[in-house]
Amino acid sequence: MPSRRRFLQACTAAALPNLASPAAEGAQPYSFILLGDLHYDSLEHHDLKWLQEHHAGDLSQIQNYSRLTTEVMPGMFAAVKQQIAALRDSAAPPAFVLQVGDLVEGLCGTAELSVRQNREALAFVAQAELGLPFVFTKGNHDVTGDGAKEAFDEVLLPFMSQQARSLDTSTAHTQANYTLTYGEAQFAFFDAYDKTSLEWLEAVATKRTARHLFVIIHPPVVPYGARATWNLYAGEKAQAQRTKLLDILGQQQAMVLGGHLHKFSALTRLAGGKSFSQLAVSSVVSALNQQPKDVLHGLESYTGDQVNLEPKHAPETAALRREIYASERKQVTAFEYADMAGYAVVTVKGAHVEAAIHSGSQAGVFQTLKISV
Repeated sequence: MPSRRRFLQACTAAALPNLASPAAEGAQPYSFILLGDLHYDSLEHHDLKWLQEHHAGDLSQIQNYSRLTTEVMPGMFAAVKQQIAALRDSAAPPAFVLQVGDLVEGLCGTAELSVRQNREALAFVAQAELGLPFVFTKGNHDVTGDGAKEAFDEVLLPFMSQQARSLDTSTAHTQANYTLTYGEAQFAFFDAYDKTSLEWLEAVATKRTARHLFVIIHPPVVPYGARATWNLYAGEKAQAQRTKLLDILGQQQAMVLGGHLHKFSALTRLAGGKSFSQLAVSSVVSALNQQPKDVLHGLESYTGDQVNLEPKHAPETAALRREIYASERKQVTAFEYADMAGYAVVTVKGAHVEAAIHSGSQAGVFQTLKISV
């Protein structure tokens, strides 16, 4: 019998097929599955003594994610597999699965445990047999905890590179900032935890030739929901960086895909003389038949009253968060929100890009949105 480590390595290596580059397909319509945060976890992945000493407040969260990983995530991936099968004979067949970061929970406490968690997460993806490349961006939990950054570089980064090359043989990278081109779209995977990422994205934008630009960033760029200070470059000292990022995204009329807040949101924002869109999803599904809650629709809902969606979250910053929304509202031109988790199917058809949002594992569509601008 092979050792557990060899078994997991074999699963990782065989996770998903290498598909030919679609360069010859030109403008053929296609789709991809969009997954939000997953937080793959098991209590066995954690040094509980280290956790109690350094992150005691996260223990209940870890217990919950470990339960969901065992009880709910397999059913969620089975539903995604069924959706992929249903799309294969459609006018826009599925090309890959894209996950927006926080693939794992992290907070393991040692490099060895972090490596184990990462390998088991990739083995889970392999055993789900989705039949498509699985590409993703870096989330904060993917590199949180002693040894997590080293484990990311050892396990997740090589997998990232291998999956990207299965879609675009011209791509090669040794960092979490990377691009791949599929059909008429370029996908820029932005490492929100690397100080050089903004300059990297600026260079990508300057050289862009593809019709569409998707930018995959784990935390939101534009705030939504109760946690209006959890977006990228939110701090007062980072406002010049935020302005630069917004201008790049607007000038490129980019489509930003992300997660982090474990909610669904779609919006459009003015910046750089044009507009860009932002779509956020969560795949931390608490029940397969999960139903959306706190549904907000339209610009009239993009106000400071969003802070009331989570009244227990940092009440001392409620006034500040309201001020942020008062300022942002001047630039936001479309807005949707719901407390829900599930997945999305994004379809690229010429100049038109739309996203069908699914709640939980349900095949029925909660909402369909045009995200190209």
